[in-house]
Amino acid sequence: MLQGVSMKFLLPIAGLVAIMAPCLPAATMERLAVDEMIQKSTAIVRGRVSSKTAARHGSLIYTVSRVQVLERIKGLGAASVEVAIPGGSLHGLSQTFSGAPHLKVGSEYVLFLWTGRNGLTQVMGFSQGVFDVRAGPDGEPVLFRGATTETMLDPRSGQGVADSDLTMGLGSLRARIRRLLPGEAAQ
Repeated sequence: MLQGVSMKFLLPIAGLVAIMAPCLPAATMERLAVDEMIQKSTAIVRGRVSSKTAARHGSLIYTVSRVQVLERIKGLGAASVEVAIPGGSLHGLSQTFSGAPHLKVGSEYVLFLWTGRNGLTQVMGFSQGVFDVRAGPDGEPVLFRGATTETMLDPRSGQGVADSDLTMGLGSLRARIRRLLPGEAAQ
């Protein structure tokens, strides 16, 4: 507790912040190309979300999704990975982060991941690093990511850019990884 500040004073302020939060401007994200995400990620996995829970790390609440790895596309192999996404609800407190993806239990994704100094494995570029896996017309899995509504900046020009839907075959992603990082992609 803050010295000399009573909870009676802090609670109304916390309530005002909670009411005003939706009125605050959205986050601005750096637009990442798929090739950049391939190079910068520490792991790329195809997996299915098996469970979700909330956890606190420092002052932030994270939604931690356990993902059963169906295929390791880049990085070290493991049967599952815990992916921490900023935001969630824990013990009556909620936090939200603009641009943070929402993974659904039972759904299959290709995730571009990175592990930070804090030890948490997170999604590269927030929603930019999450692709839904869908069945393609020829049976080959197709990856789809809808355009984000968040403000995005081109990292080279600093100018605002519009995002767009992105679709690619899983085989195309594997080929890009082999081209960019020879010897890194799983065969």
